[in-house]
Amino acid sequence: MNWFWIIWTFDALIALIAVYFFLIGLSDGTVSERNMKMWLGLLLGLAILLGGSIWLRSHGHAGIAIALLGILAVPGLLYALFMLVNLVSNERWN
Repeated sequence: MNWFWIIWTFDALIALIAVYFFLIGLSDGTVSERNMKMWLGLLLGLAILLGGSIWLRSHGHAGIAIALLGILAVPGLLYALFMLVNLVSNERWN
């Protein structure tokens, strides 16, 4: 497995979390007409990022595809590390 698919899988997991929160928001009413455009833009952006990276890789631009995936992977990894520190340290953050 090469770096592209590792990063792509991580980004896909982040996108699934966003879809999960969208569906939960639809069911409890927090996603309404007022913020539907924002949610659809976010989900469309995630789809473009994942699909565009596959398209770029299939057309011989693997480096650009990995850089595109890094737009979502780097903040996601930093957040995951932050949460890991929170869980392991047992510190009070208030």
